[in-house]
Amino acid sequence: MRLLLLGPPGAGKGTQAVAMAERFGVPAISTGDIFRANVARRTELGRTAQRYLEAGEYVPDEVTNAMLGQRLSEPDCADGFLLDGYPRTLQQVAELDAILERDGAVLGAVVLLDADPDELVRRLLLRARDQGRADDTEAVIRRRLEVYAAETAPLAAEYAGRGLLATVDGLGSVDEVAERIVSALAAASSSVTR
Repeated sequence: MRLLLLGPPGAGKGTQAVAMAERFGVPAISTGDIFRANVARRTELGRTAQRYLEAGEYVPDEVTNAMLGQRLSEPDCADGFLLDGYPRTLQQVAELDAILERDGAVLGAVVLLDADPDELVRRLLLRARDQGRADDTEAVIRRRLEVYAAETAPLAAEYAGRGLLATVDGLGSVDEVAERIVSALAAASSSVTR
């Protein structure tokens, strides 16, 4: 199982990534986790990433891609993985394709968690309040959702064109959404084997 989760901020990707990875017995891999692990181990890539993170800038694709390539070559990924937060651009899609080809692997499915933007804003404002994130105002959250929509639409279209995309309603309880994901993956799998 090689699975990719896409979805806007607040749609529950991180929660579902952990649940699905457990269910399928594969590691959940997020770029944030990869950055933190490399920074903590003081790897060359980690030191490079830390400079960007401390400056409040995006880590360049070449650094992110190199870290991801190293992570996917680790033994626990041999039978599959679940990616959360990568790829974010079409260039990263091409890099992921190259990494998988290098390893003789293919992506099995891409799940897009879909949710009403107003509900996502409500969720994120609650989370900001609960976590003391004063900078997460409604305007900032709406802008993040706009950027996500603009950047992710091409990825969703790319994976839909490859017949890999399953769109799932991301609203509901954790268990409800997890069951929708499993059902969508089963439906996609059965349509491929017909």
